[in-house]
Amino acid sequence: MKAILGAAALVLAGAIPALAHEFWIEPENYEVAADAPLTAALRVGENMKGSAYAYVPPNFRRFDLVMGDMVVPVEGRAGDRPALNMAAPAEGLAVVVHQTRDYLLTYRDWAKFENFTTHKDFAWAMARHDERGLPRTDFREQYSRYGKALIAVGTGAGADREVGLLTEIVAEANPYTDDLSGGFPVQVLYEGAPRADTQIELFEKAPDGTVEATLHRTDAEGRAVLPVKPGHEYLVDSVVMREMEPASDTDPVWESLWASLTFKVPE
Repeated sequence: MKAILGAAALVLAGAIPALAHEFWIEPENYEVAADAPLTAALRVGENMKGSAYAYVPPNFRRFDLVMGDMVVPVEGRAGDRPALNMAAPAEGLAVVVHQTRDYLLTYRDWAKFENFTTHKDFAWAMARHDERGLPRTDFREQYSRYGKALIAVGTGAGADREVGLLTEIVAEANPYTDDLSGGFPVQVLYEGAPRADTQIELFEKAPDGTVEATLHRTDAEGRAVLPVKPGHEYLVDSVVMREMEPASDTDPVWESLWASLTFKVPE
């Protein structure tokens, strides 16, 4: 690992305001026996606390289980909770992949856009918004979510990989089999290319349920090494913000793309 653990940390826990709702895949168990079912909830909330959403096909564009070169669609019935409940097709590292449909939100208050773009490291969007001559109230944003979760099935052997999401976080170590004493390496991608000098938000949930958050940055290759601890659960989050050209006054003028990765470091 070329990065120095902790060198990219910018803001310590407690100093990061809860301004955005993350999306993540939360397995009921991050390590399961080879013959046990895989179960996981789809959650939206803040600081790793939020509502669980059911299996609703119109609300997602992709829901797969990836194990090496094998890709198996997650099947279920509308309304199923948890959203993922299926047998693993093999033993090894299972990567749960979920892509939502597009959603819309309307900013009634400029301060909310200012808080969001500042927190997620898109302060440039405020100046650009004014340069484009856009209104500061009653404008719309389109957003979609791209989640991944790592589950060890049996031995848990295997590796994460790029799975073709518009934006994604790739784990460059296996948290269930590799030595993480030097940190957990990840790479952030957008349209298959590394996202250099990009903010990563790391949420850490301790065994007692307390959650801390820190901010980190990727290097020139879109990589970062994140500090992790045994027995703790993690959510890694990174967001892309891009302009949209509206065809009418009601069309969105911004689009955010949310990548997340969840895993747990064994005791």
